Amino acid sequence: MGAVGYYIFYGINWIITLLPLPVLYIFSDFLYFLFYYFPSYRRKVVATNLKNSFPEKTEEELKCIEKKFYKHLADLFIETFKLVHMSKEEQKKRFTYSNLEIIDKLREEKRDIIAVLGHYNNWEWPTLLPFFLKYKIVIIYKPLQNKFFNRFINKQRSRYGIVLTPMSQIIREIINFRKNNINTLSVFLSDQTPVKSEIKYWTTFLNQDTPVYLGTEKIASKYDMAVVYFHIQKIKRGFYNLDIKLLFEHTAGLPEYLITETHTRKLEEIIKEKPEYWLWSHRRWKHKRPVENE
Repeated sequence: MGAVGYYIFYGINWIITLLPLPVLYIFSDFLYFLFYYFPSYRRKVVATNLKNSFPEKTEEELKCIEKKFYKHLADLFIETFKLVHMSKEEQKKRFTYSNLEIIDKLREEKRDIIAVLGHYNNWEWPTLLPFFLKYKIVIIYKPLQNKFFNRFINKQRSRYGIVLTPMSQIIREIINFRKNNINTLSVFLSDQTPVKSEIKYWTTFLNQDTPVYLGTEKIASKYDMAVVYFHIQKIKRGFYNLDIKLLFEHTAGLPEYLITETHTRKLEEIIKEKPEYWLWSHRRWKHKRPVENE
């Protein structure tokens, strides 16, 4: 998508998303048929990922998860674009938080925190985090290849004060805030696929050899940061809750890979419970584990 195409898209989206969500979900129902039936979107990738992740499930069970995933994916597209016109009041109603006292306690102790989550349910809607957590919120992200769409997404994410930073600059951001006595809560999407040359650790995730970023573990243990998990649950269509789980209160001196394995197992547990809400269209297993690492 070039500049002209982007501005056409932005204008159309700006007008359409003036409609309330219940009406926009009619578009989502139509989008589901496009994603799943014709022309379809990464059907082979999704089917392969599901089959390899759940070898114990029947074809019928896998097909059921696949259809539910595409329905959710269509909703996710609509909900992400709707952020352009979603007020604070509507966001507070549709995206709630639980176990905030965990963060409050760590804040009283002036602790820096790393929050881990996956591409599960709607990870684009917690834009009001600074209002609920009273921390400087830093989100680590992978820039999208399309610079125009990347700008669109980042504008939605940062509209209420969230700081966006690439992985390569996160330590610099944390150090700068610490120098100014500002406590940070840094959010890591833990299920992104590392660049092949940057793979340092392999584990078994959803029945498959999987490379995992070690950034969460290295940064947390270096600065003895607490680690929490953000479990985003879908209450019903258009309504979510972010449930905060404490994984580690202190991380300095922990055994190597314990933090990484703990948050990876947590995500795996969540996915197995309701698999239709994870991003199965992602090419998570495009790299194969080298024989010498097995």
